[in-house]
Amino acid sequence: MNVVLPPRVVAGDRVRLVSPASYPSEDELAESVRTLESWGLVVEVGEHALDRHGYLAGRDSDRLADLDDAYRDPGVRVVIATRGGAGAYRIAHELDFDAVRADPKPLAGFSDITSLHLALWRHCRIAGIHGFLAGARSAASTRSLLMETEPAVLRRDQEALTAAVQVGGVATGNLVGGHLGTLAWSVGAGLPELDGAILFLEAPRAVGLGHVDRQLTQLIRSGSLRGLRGVALGRFPGFEDYTDRDWTVLDVLRDRLEPLGVPVIGGIDVGHGDHPLSIALGPMAELDADSGTLTVGPAVR
Repeated sequence: MNVVLPPRVVAGDRVRLVSPASYPSEDELAESVRTLESWGLVVEVGEHALDRHGYLAGRDSDRLADLDDAYRDPGVRVVIATRGGAGAYRIAHELDFDAVRADPKPLAGFSDITSLHLALWRHCRIAGIHGFLAGARSAASTRSLLMETEPAVLRRDQEALTAAVQVGGVATGNLVGGHLGTLAWSVGAGLPELDGAILFLEAPRAVGLGHVDRQLTQLIRSGSLRGLRGVALGRFPGFEDYTDRDWTVLDVLRDRLEPLGVPVIGGIDVGHGDHPLSIALGPMAELDADSGTLTVGPAVR
């Protein structure tokens, strides 16, 4: 599948911070502004970024308006979500995709922002960034993906929980995915075609192992994984010491993924938790489960 790579971000560019899902604290927002300004960027904050409507950053129409304003403004060169949480799935299908196609710019965000990445991939084939700005390591990784044009090589972290899940082989394909729950909930509601793709999955422990099992089973039984080339597993924090009748999350992952018959690499240090790396979504990637590497093309040109 072809991928649209937005222009890389350079010092002096304008960046727009928006809250398509839940709202950040004022301190979190201020930290993001400081980080982006330290890169030499001119930071703007969406009008409704700090709005509150229950757990949402304001009403759906206002959160959508902030996103569309950012994509329609030719001076804005990158859109960054202040946080995930909940709510992006309510507006992802209503984005002004014509504006996105007319002036491609990268979106950076993760967790619930996976809904937006999926919608942008489905309708525009535009590359994005699964990542965020909190913490020096994460910020540096996001900065590299936005401002540099070299492929990124992510190596299996042997200390990571999911490093123990492996199916040998090599696969190439566009890297698509993000938060496992969001992908499963998107079946029948906008999940893009995954034929020929490498699927990236990560998730924090919200409930038990059965939840992970149901989400993977939903993807499998819906037929969404037909033609999949490979699977890359990121972080699954909260499951490290969790067992359910002698099974761990590793048993669930192996039980559901091994029958797919595609290469699987675990231990990719991307996802929820402290100081993760960021990863480009959309570009062509090579998964080498035998050597323990995931090489992903640049998110920008």
